[in-house]
Amino acid sequence: MRFLSLGLLLFLVPVSAWGQHLACSPCSYDFGKVKIGDSVSYSIELTNNASKTLTILSKSLKGSAFSFGHFPVPIKISPWSSIELPVIFTPKTARSTDGVITITSNAPDSPFTIDVSGIGVSDVAAQLAISPAKLSFGNVTVGSSASLQATLTASKAEVTISSDRSTSSEFSIAGLNFPVTIPAGKSIPVTIQFTPSSSGTDPAKVGFVSNATGSPTVADVTGTGVAQGSYSVSLAWDASSGSVLGYNVYRGDAQAGPFQQINTALEASTNYTDSTVVSGATYYYVTTAVNAEGQQSAYSNAAKAVVP
Repeated sequence: MRFLSLGLLLFLVPVSAWGQHLACSPCSYDFGKVKIGDSVSYSIELTNNASKTLTILSKSLKGSAFSFGHFPVPIKISPWSSIELPVIFTPKTARSTDGVITITSNAPDSPFTIDVSGIGVSDVAAQLAISPAKLSFGNVTVGSSASLQATLTASKAEVTISSDRSTSSEFSIAGLNFPVTIPAGKSIPVTIQFTPSSSGTDPAKVGFVSNATGSPTVADVTGTGVAQGSYSVSLAWDASSGSVLGYNVYRGDAQAGPFQQINTALEASTNYTDSTVVSGATYYYVTTAVNAEGQQSAYSNAAKAVVP
């Protein structure tokens, strides 16, 4: 690998703490078709996107076919953390029905609502879902492998997966011995691997053949093979004063930005290597410091890197 080394002198400006904010994922959910008398549970993720502890004060639900799983209130969510709110759909008649969940908290945007829906049917076919439905492996050196995790979930009825398939030989599925059966309402993990055999981007699809409706269940995957010996940019900067949990690294095509974050997790050290650069391109880098409360500083001065 050939490296370009350059130093950064940071001038970090503290910013005030973010306000409390409660987010949901998803904020609406359709249980689809469920056999009358059966119960299907789904957990909605509630996330505290703030630097202070958030308290959920109450919950309520409109819609007689819906109910909550175990979720005592009041309940606290630590900063940058998530909890799951279980919701149960038990249809009593063969018709479409809607429900509304209302959550109140000490967040400034409280209360907020979550919509749920479902259809009661006299009989139902099994369904299989893959999450996430899109996977990007980014840049991977030719001849090496990268892995990402996905989750297969059966709903409505038991699902038996008989085989897998891929539209590209560069993508494969590991960790499953066929046939594999997933009970209704349960999930299993699956590993998808990308092993590029040549340089360039390869968009493809991987799927699972089963007894579920709409089989095969397919996910879109993409990855870019990078030849060995490609360029990278090595960054280094002075440590910020005060209590610092780590640093974020941003890159742009112009000195004034806009800049996009390129590190996937806080960088604990004062150096970073960007291996995703393209030959012949010019980049500008800035960094920020983040403290234990999640406060992020302003951008540092921009450093320029010209890739041969």
